[in-house]
Order: sequence, then structure tokens, then C-alpha cells
Amino acid sequence: MNTPSGVFSPPRPPVVPAPSLPLAPAAPLAPAARTAAVPSYAGFLPGLESAAPADEDSLWLQDALLGPHSADIVRYLGLARDCGGGPVLDLGCGAGRLAVPFARQGFRVEAVDRDADSLERLRAWGRRIGPHVSERLVTTRADLAGLRLRGGYRLVLLAGAMISAVPPGARPGLLREIAAHLEPGGALALDFTAHQLRGLAQDPSRTWAFQVPRFDGVEEWTVARQEFDLDGMREHITYHSVRTGKPGSERVVTATRKWIVDPERLTAELHGAGLRVERRRGHRVDERTQSVLLVCRARD
Repeated sequence: MNTPSGVFSPPRPPVVPAPSLPLAPAAPLAPAARTAAVPSYAGFLPGLESAAPADEDSLWLQDALLGPHSADIVRYLGLARDCGGGPVLDLGCGAGRLAVPFARQGFRVEAVDRDADSLERLRAWGRRIGPHVSERLVTTRADLAGLRLRGGYRLVLLAGAMISAVPPGARPGLLREIAAHLEPGGALALDFTAHQLRGLAQDPSRTWAFQVPRFDGVEEWTVARQEFDLDGMREHITYHSVRTGKPGSERVVTATRKWIVDPERLTAELHGAGLRVERRRGHRVDERTQSVLLVCRARD
């Protein structure tokens, strides 16, 4: 993973559910967040991994949220080898969490993201490793909604729950575009957070407090608030962070919105795009949430 200090996969942040923590930006973090935090039994915070870094200092939060997902790199690399190699298309690539390791393993990768700063960090990471990696990386700045592809791919990745960032109205078109550019024997691999809708209806919000692992002398604590809108099938996450260690302290509020993915609707959209689900792997996060990986291939 690309972090502010180089290539590193950070340790899991200590975390505790904190439904009563104050959320106002000016309010201090509850003492319980500092003294009673324990590791999450699930290993990561469900659905919080979509935070996009607003600046260099925000990269630590993004790395903390994505760090526990690093094991999927090995799984996706194995899938790429099963598909016969590259080229690989990494959609919503960010700063190269998957694209750069793939290039290091000898795969040609096209990395697509709408954020220019993330793409530049990806290219810089590749350059730091050397030309044997940077020359295998091609970056494309584009929004996934309305994406138009040019080449053919052995493996297409929608990792890190990126499918939830695509509006439902644009999702069928994106899946059709991907299917049209899969080479024979190629595969689409995507993961998403599957919520139990009944559970969300009963409890449409939850709050988490955790420390962000940092190695630059700054201590950072974050309270993340998830709010679910079942009528619009939307999810809104707000991150309230307090950073100390620099002169004074700093309070930062960031937010992200994404779509709640209905697994049955997604399966129907994949079928409509000419794809079949060859493999489904689910990992239970908590009593109402699963992390789901789908491997899809062209229908016969």
C-alpha cells in the first residue's frame, strides 16, 4: 500500500463501537475512545473504507481504513494468474494499492481513477520502485459512470467496494462496458459490503471511534458516523478527526457518500450485462454485514 512514508501496510487501528460519542466538530473525543479501545473482532470497520484523502495529511486515515484489506492483493494476484496474466484493468485504483503490486509482479496494468492527485501518487510510487514497474503502468483519469474503454483485459478489478461509488442508474452501463472488453477466459472481480436491510431499518446509524496509526509524531483519533437512507439506498459517512502533536491541535471533518448495494439487484445487472457469477465468497463482518467477493465471467 502507498502511504505518506512509502510502501507499507499499516497495523489495524484499535477500534470500539461508540454509539454515544459526541459528533459535533467542536466537541472533544470521548475519553472512552482513548482508554477503552479494543481491536475489532472483524478486523476492519464495515463500509468506512471509501474515504478519499482531501490532502497529504489525510492519507493516514485512508491507509488505516484500507490496510486490513491488504490480504485481497494476494487473492487478486492469484486470480490474475488463473486468467493467464494481463493486461489488468484496475477501476477506482486510488493511489495504486493494487495496481503497483500487480506491476511489480510483471502484469501490465491500466489504472483508472477520477482523482488526479491519487493517480500522480500512483505514478510516483511506480517511479520510486523503478522503470521495471513504472513502464508497466498506464493511468487514465475518468469517472466510472460513463466510462469508455479502449482495450481488452484478462482481469478487471472493482476492488475496495468501488461498485458502491457508482450510481445505480450508471451501474448496468458500466458492467456492459466491462463485459464487452473482457478477453476470452477473462474475469471481472468485484467486492462490496452487503448489509442486511432489515437490520439497517431497525438501526439506521452507527458510530465508531478509533486511533489512526501514524508514524510522523502526530496522534490522530477519529470518530466515524455511518447513516443509512434506505428510501434512497444511500449511505453517508462523516469522519471527525482530532490531530495533536503539531503546534496546537487540529480538527478535521471529512465526509463521503455512496450507494447501498442490493446483492440481488447486482446479480441481475451482471446477468443483463452478459456475465455470470462463477464464484462468491462472503466474510461476515458483524451480525448484519458481510464483505462479499464476486468473480464473474462471460456467459456461455
